[in-house]
Amino acid sequence: MAPYQFIERPTPFNTKGGSTLPIFAVTPAHIETGTIDPIALDWAQRAGYKAESGSLLLIPTAEGHLGGALFGLGTNPSEQPYITGRLARALPAGDWHIETAPLTANRLALGFGLGSYRFDRYKSEKSPAATLMIPRDADSADIKRQLAGVFLARDLINTPTNDMGPNQLETVFRGLAAHYKAEVSVITGDELLEQNFPLVHTVGRASADAPRLLELRWGKKGHRKVTLVGKGVCFDTGGLDIKPAASMLLMKKDMGGAANVMGLALMIMDAKLKVDLRVIVPVVENAISSNAFRPGDIYKSRKGLTVQIDNTDAEGRLILADALAYADEEEPDLLIDMATLTGAARVALGPDLPPFFTDDANLAHDLTEASLETDDPIWRLPLYSGYDKDIRAKFADLTNAPAGGMAGAITAALFLKRFVGKAKSWAHFDIYGWAQSERPHSPGGGEAQAIRALFHHIRESLR
Repeated sequence: MAPYQFIERPTPFNTKGGSTLPIFAVTPAHIETGTIDPIALDWAQRAGYKAESGSLLLIPTAEGHLGGALFGLGTNPSEQPYITGRLARALPAGDWHIETAPLTANRLALGFGLGSYRFDRYKSEKSPAATLMIPRDADSADIKRQLAGVFLARDLINTPTNDMGPNQLETVFRGLAAHYKAEVSVITGDELLEQNFPLVHTVGRASADAPRLLELRWGKKGHRKVTLVGKGVCFDTGGLDIKPAASMLLMKKDMGGAANVMGLALMIMDAKLKVDLRVIVPVVENAISSNAFRPGDIYKSRKGLTVQIDNTDAEGRLILADALAYADEEEPDLLIDMATLTGAARVALGPDLPPFFTDDANLAHDLTEASLETDDPIWRLPLYSGYDKDIRAKFADLTNAPAGGMAGAITAALFLKRFVGKAKSWAHFDIYGWAQSERPHSPGGGEAQAIRALFHHIRESLR
């Protein structure tokens, strides 16, 4: 079964066979020592080509046709393991293969695939793209499933809220489940109150699209219990504590946590990992209307803890609180939550390095190792108990928005920790879900973060 795709797109890989043009991926040393194809070398020397990182030089034939290309890796290719992503956007349309490259086959192909991503759903004109023959020694199936998971997350985040509100996100969620024959249940609207998800209902009740809790189950009972929870705020106005206009421009990405756990779930199911998988996504739009929740309101959570609303723009932790409490009730072996939660995380580590929080030292070590092995960056921040006092409220058990603005990512993680107690291991990822500028493996826009590392960790933990 081919990996599920939300938006159908041409494959970045040549599946037809036939004639392909060669790419010589080279370092400056290859040019200096002459250890490449003589025709390519002659053309490189005539053009003064230096093989700088990401540089492309097309090679003509004697008849003036396109005969191949030189692609520069720079002096240290290991510094940019997915540099071949630039090829996908720089090469002319056509079918290509890598003739020589001092890179592993998997990195070469995965880099090309990641860089090939385009979000042109709303473009009237779609230009043809280059395709690459996957090297024979690459793990084609694994590369394709990782790309499918990443592209699903990117597509969901990039799609504007008029086409990706709570109703549409549920539709995609159901499509993913159907593709892998997973079970789905959905609790919608006032049913959330009847089934004790009061905070999810509170945050989403002002929207024309009813709030809901999506749940997917896949795998076999008795296998390792892996539960994924993703924040699904399809748009965040800030509520009555309304955001300024500039801060709303990217709020279609506030369901990035949901998008990422769905991409990770795709990888897990497509690889048929021996896990008992559960995916929980609380889905809302934080809108403004006469019944919107207010600053100063106090609500009881699913767990029974009361929460004082000190800022309606700190809504993500509210819906996650109910979802995490629900997830925790089944005592999973591994509980992961992902959310575009705090600006403080971006101030601390920037947009490209998502922090994670866990009090499990072994899990933290294993996740860090997985990050290094997959070149999918993450960084552990502390669950410092000294700040626990900051999440206490004057009139309730907890506040959703501690005063002072200090250590916001940590206090948000400590808030969530209050709703997890039975899971054997838990980690919270505070992701940005967006690439602000073009990189070799990404053209910019909606981004999958940490899910390749998480997939690698979960797969390796089963061996």
